[in-house]
Amino acid sequence: MRRYRYLLCLLLCAAMVYFALPKLSLADFGKEGMFSIAWLAFAFLVLAGNLTALLFNHNFGNSPSNEQGKSHKKVRIRARS
Repeated sequence: MRRYRYLLCLLLCAAMVYFALPKLSLADFGKEGMFSIAWLAFAFLVLAGNLTALLFNHNFGNSPSNEQGKSHKKVRIRARS
């Protein structure tokens, strides 16, 4: 289920960049140029994060509750005083 969410977020962010890129002015100095660069930087971070989560998360379906052959023990750790 998470893969679909990552894929959906990735596609929505790509669509936002596609529609916003012609309206952003990267050559301007001042507030407009700074806003454009910051917006594209944040969009790149969102794209990179979703793509990384989609490609490199190998734990889908491998939670301890789904594994049948292994027994998990809960261990208490005492704090030093």
